[in-house]
Amino acid sequence: MLNRRHLRIKVLQMLYIFYNQKESMDLKAANKQLLHSVDLMYDLYLYLLLTFQEVRNASLLKMDDRAKKMRPSFEDLNPNRRFVDNPLIAKMIASSGFQDVCKRRNVNWNSDERQEIFRKLFIEIEKSEVYFENMESLDDDFSSFKTFLVQLFRSEIANSPLIYNFFEEEEISWIDDIDLACSMVIKTLKLSSQTGSFEYLPLYKENDDEKDFIQTLLKQTVSLDTNSEKLIEDLADNWELDRIAKMDVLLLKMAFAELQSFESIPTKVTINEYLEISKYYSTPKSNIFINGILDKSLKKLTKDKKIVKKGRGLKE
Repeated sequence: MLNRRHLRIKVLQMLYIFYNQKESMDLKAANKQLLHSVDLMYDLYLYLLLTFQEVRNASLLKMDDRAKKMRPSFEDLNPNRRFVDNPLIAKMIASSGFQDVCKRRNVNWNSDERQEIFRKLFIEIEKSEVYFENMESLDDDFSSFKTFLVQLFRSEIANSPLIYNFFEEEEISWIDDIDLACSMVIKTLKLSSQTGSFEYLPLYKENDDEKDFIQTLLKQTVSLDTNSEKLIEDLADNWELDRIAKMDVLLLKMAFAELQSFESIPTKVTINEYLEISKYYSTPKSNIFINGILDKSLKKLTKDKKIVKKGRGLKE
């Protein structure tokens, strides 16, 4: 479920907090908060999956209101049920595993304020081209219903200001997580099949080491802090540490820790990942600076035998 780049970003965010709150936060507390931030990201994924059944409920309520008109039309009394009878949404609702995990984590849209979001959202969805084409379609195979939900999610739900504003107010960290959570929802939909029950993604894959990865990266970055600062000063060509952007320093410290602490991660992967992250989380020129420092550090750390990689191709 979780990709390594986003996990690195989670550690980066936690380290930024940690180094700015050293007097009130120890490493144990930072580790706990890091794991909590990953938990919150998973809640966001569950909230987004639940939007389908909430939009369906909004549609059913609107059907009911139309049928109760003083003089309902034939269409009011015999509505097109193609959306509300979507078999993939039915699988989600019928999945005890999915519903139970949402209940355990207290993830729901139950309040009146939250229900109003979906009442307004469905009004916009009804106007959309993707919804109109689905309602007019005669395709009744499972793949067509699945494709429709993917399109609906991409065009109307994931991009809805109503949904975005709710997440922004509910948990500020979700703004950084929403792209990943949306990609997870799309992956879940695409993996769904007509046979079997609805399968949602777990927080951590079974027998995976992602949880250990983020905890070790956090711990080792802090543990190697003094050595990393000295290495930056030695390699930064007369730049004093306090003149380098704080985010650049953090990214370099993390990269140094990863290079020295994970035997199974290729050095090229580590360097490329931190260069990519720097494009979004630091200054416009940081990419060039960080690339130069990492290139020098790789040579020095390898010479000093502080980088040990095991397995074919892992030395590069």
